[in-house]
Amino acid sequence: MRRIGIIGVGEIGRAIVMGLCDGDGESPEVFLSPRGARTAAELSGRFEGVHVCAGNQEVVDRSEVVIIAVRGPDRHEALAGLKVDGDRVVVNVMAGVANDDLRRTLATEVPLVRAIPLPAVRERRSVTVTYPSHPVVDSLFDLLGGAQPVADEAAFDVYSALTGTLTTHYSFLATLAAWAEGHGIASGDADRYVRGLFQNVGRSLGDGSRSLQRLAADHETPNGSNERVRTTWFTPDNAGALNRVLDDLLTGLRGPRAQG
Repeated sequence: MRRIGIIGVGEIGRAIVMGLCDGDGESPEVFLSPRGARTAAELSGRFEGVHVCAGNQEVVDRSEVVIIAVRGPDRHEALAGLKVDGDRVVVNVMAGVANDDLRRTLATEVPLVRAIPLPAVRERRSVTVTYPSHPVVDSLFDLLGGAQPVADEAAFDVYSALTGTLTTHYSFLATLAAWAEGHGIASGDADRYVRGLFQNVGRSLGDGSRSLQRLAADHETPNGSNERVRTTWFTPDNAGALNRVLDDLLTGLRGPRAQG
């Protein structure tokens, strides 16, 4: 796997390029579509093996693995007339777009693999869910932090729904910092403290020997501050509301398949 093409150079496309090229060892050649021209030009100027192609067909023709990272609603326009054949593998990172849908759009019989790369692949620190398992694609994401193949597309959609909670987490942290500011703490100081507090919590997640429930319990003392906030704010009603939002998101991701 020495030649990788990316159609749609947005945040995720950029992160994949950086993860592949901004590290030790030999990097693959990467061919970028002209979509996201500014980002593509920046990446090609930064990394010797990254090239901007004249069009999407050139990306396909020069690549062994083709990653499709356009926005789902833009896929028909972006992929119209594209010919993908031979021994290529296509990686579908479009949220909510099933492989059957993409196969109809591309009218191809080449292997199609769905994947959920997250921005942390730029640092080779993100586990990427894939379906179906494919040795070439799984080895690609192993380089970027690890591949986690799943058994079917229904399971894949559950993982996809979980990614929808990322900005909620950031907003939770922003709300904490704003609360501190409201009580007289300087904005920069509140921001710095909240970041440090949760960076340390994030490091504890690397301890796979303890369940998430165990980690929560280990950070609490009976009748202490953490227990008080958790039991007062994160009530069963609150947890139920979160579950309902995720259920609705999952239904939307499955689309017509949810009715089948």
